[in-house]
Amino acid sequence: MTLVWYIMFVHFKSLIFELSKLSQPLTRTKSLHALLIKTCLYHDPFYATKTIRLYATNDDLYSARNLFDEMPNRTVYLWNSIIRAYAQTHHFRDAFTMFKDMLTSETQPDSFTFACILRACAENHDVKGVKFVHGQVVVFGLGLDSVSGSALVSGYSKLGLVDDARMVFDGLDRHDLVLYNAMIAGYGSCGDWDRGLRLFVVMRRMGNRPDGYTVVGLLSGFTRSNLLEIGQGIHGYCLRNGFDSNAHISSVLVSMYSRCGCMNSAYKVFNSLSHPDLVTWSALISGFSQSRECNKALIFFKKMNYEGRKSDTVLVAALLAATAQLAVLAPGIEIHGYAIRHNLDSDTMVSSALIDMYSKCGFLEMGLKVFDHMPKRNMVSYNSVIASLGLYGLASEAYNVFREAVEQGLKPDESTFCALLSACSHAGLINEGRDIFKRMDVEFGVEAKTEHYVHFVKLLGMVGELEEAYDLICSLGDDVDSGIWGALLSCCDVHNDSKLAEIVARRVFDKERDGSKYKIMVSNFHAGNGRWDVVENLRDDLDDVGKKKTCGISWIEI
Repeated sequence: MTLVWYIMFVHFKSLIFELSKLSQPLTRTKSLHALLIKTCLYHDPFYATKTIRLYATNDDLYSARNLFDEMPNRTVYLWNSIIRAYAQTHHFRDAFTMFKDMLTSETQPDSFTFACILRACAENHDVKGVKFVHGQVVVFGLGLDSVSGSALVSGYSKLGLVDDARMVFDGLDRHDLVLYNAMIAGYGSCGDWDRGLRLFVVMRRMGNRPDGYTVVGLLSGFTRSNLLEIGQGIHGYCLRNGFDSNAHISSVLVSMYSRCGCMNSAYKVFNSLSHPDLVTWSALISGFSQSRECNKALIFFKKMNYEGRKSDTVLVAALLAATAQLAVLAPGIEIHGYAIRHNLDSDTMVSSALIDMYSKCGFLEMGLKVFDHMPKRNMVSYNSVIASLGLYGLASEAYNVFREAVEQGLKPDESTFCALLSACSHAGLINEGRDIFKRMDVEFGVEAKTEHYVHFVKLLGMVGELEEAYDLICSLGDDVDSGIWGALLSCCDVHNDSKLAEIVARRVFDKERDGSKYKIMVSNFHAGNGRWDVVENLRDDLDDVGKKKTCGISWIEI
């Protein structure tokens, strides 16, 4: 009898060891489940929880749910395992349903339950869900818990609600490193670098030593070239504290330098890595593309392929944008072929970039074919077609595509109306442009930005409605972007309205400290009217600041 018990003990010890492994193939998981049933242990919450996690790892949610439903005694760990199983496989609605069922059961959720469901709500962009869960956190008395607090801060931050995140952060008694990291990362994801940096300073004063996650969250907020010096200071902090050897931090540094347009530094950090991952490759290549060093972007893409790395949809879209800037078709066709071979061409981001690339390279029909064969379309893909048609002066066709998008239930955004107004401006469709500009706010709730006013003023001015355009700009107040005044100035040149041109020019020069491109425009305008004294003064001003007009060039691909 003792020998039998010893054999059973060894057997169960082996079983526990197998169940404790993070991953098991599905066949092995089913065998372990069968063994539990055979030994009458399948109702034990401990074993059931482990088995559900193994089923979830293998994406077999059907078996995981069946096992959960069979359990008579459901512990908080069992509930957490099934909620996590749904959340990890992006079945967010099922995860939230199970969470609500748990609230009405005899088992109370714990802080890890809330952390899991908050992460799921954030990934699903469910603002109402996060706020509902926040209420339940308070109801169950976990409002001051660090795990729930960090999850709430992270959840609100990922949804762009940093003020709500900060309110939760300030309401907690203890601020540990995890909580600081969540709040700093929240500021970084929203581009609020200033508040993130201030919190970083406070964190260090309070005796919390930053780690790699702190630096990553902080650096993600540096997105503009004028923040380069601060970014370099953070880089120096990384070097002093030995964080530069961390591959993830190096990848973020490459991204930061690329976003700030400092590609030499980005390449130096990249070159220091022995095995850069796909994210780092993407950051460098995208950086070259955004800095208009498109040939370098394509060269590094080839190098990446030689090393056996496979691109993702984000990188392919960035490369297509670089090709569109070059307006050279051959690399674009090669990247299109690459996307087809790796099953990336059906992605809406890639397809939209293909439409833009083909249209800017002079092959609108190819772009429209890509659009026609898209399995799924979103507003971004419709925007690409509308902008492409507008570029070719096909405003009526662009408007028809816009109407189709609205009929499909898609909501137009700022880019949609920017493309439509540009199309109307190219074609001189004043009535349609007025209608679109009005509907933008009244019907779709999209507030006009600088780009919209530039196109609308250009439209009014080009058809001769200069006074209406001037009155519109004056109604915007004193804080008007120089680009809007510049649009009207170019129209004054077209219609040879010297009186209004002088008024607009003064406004532009008040706004622009340099204003060299507008001075050249005004200079040419006065030259056409024979006012050479004014031309000489303007040209002298340009020479004093060392500005010269870049010669226009054009080319075709043979």
